[in-house]
Amino acid sequence: MTTETWYWIVFTIIISVMLAIDLWVTDHRHGKLGIKSALIWSGIWIGVALLFNVSIYFKFPNGHEKALEFLTGYLIEKSLSVDNLFVFIMIFTVMGVEEKNQPHILKWGILGAVVFRIVFILGGVALIQAFDFVVYIFGAILLYTAYKMAFMHERKIEPDKNILIRIASKIIPVKTDNSDGRFFIKQEGKIFATSYFLTLLLIESTDIVFAIDSIPAILAITRDPFIVITSNIFAILGLRALYFALAGVMGLFRYLKYGIALLLFYVGIKLLISHFYHIPTLISLGIIAIVLTASILASIFIKKDKEIIG
Repeated sequence: MTTETWYWIVFTIIISVMLAIDLWVTDHRHGKLGIKSALIWSGIWIGVALLFNVSIYFKFPNGHEKALEFLTGYLIEKSLSVDNLFVFIMIFTVMGVEEKNQPHILKWGILGAVVFRIVFILGGVALIQAFDFVVYIFGAILLYTAYKMAFMHERKIEPDKNILIRIASKIIPVKTDNSDGRFFIKQEGKIFATSYFLTLLLIESTDIVFAIDSIPAILAITRDPFIVITSNIFAILGLRALYFALAGVMGLFRYLKYGIALLLFYVGIKLLISHFYHIPTLISLGIIAIVLTASILASIFIKKDKEIIG
């Protein structure tokens, strides 16, 4: 077997084991994760990803370059995933989902995100390989997403206007007065969808939107399917724990979306000029680290200044 084949096997085993443990904890815990547990689990997931990255550096063919690509892609996808979590928070608030029922919905939402990412990654790579001009389309998508994130007001969560919810409501009747966390209930011989199922549909629809934005971003760094898929999946898994770690400190990331917008603008330009000039991955990694650090520091210190003035 080639080294890459062995790494596919190792990656599959690691993700399967970690995911099984994470889902087992979800199914046997009552209520949300505490901040301490959430931080520990987030640290474990990040640590496993970084160890995998180190092993790529030492064992993978052309390991130095591939490890840089993995780390750069991982940082971009992790930052986009954090932005996705803030949308999840808004969805749970609008839908009135109690904290004790949020982990179960997050579990299925994140599994859906994994499936969508893999499908979009394979589709994106195939499109670029078949039609070279698709690179420019992906670059334009990133530039528009960056503009929208930086200058447009966030869209309100409006469940009644969501196409998945509208379709589901026509197929199966809905009851929104249940409080036991189930997606479906049976009453008087009929099956009804619950508000929790509608919440899951909202989350899955946002997964699709974020997949459309994030896949061009990682393809601006590398078009190696192994690096693209592994960095994406490592960035997504563990988001359930990260959600509860971030839910109480959203204020610390108030300027993160502007940093992400700047990164999307950068990788969009990187894609658009890729036929004429290749920006070294090390430079991209440095830019990403600086922008993310600056946006988080700005969130912390600008907020403190306002609190002192007030």
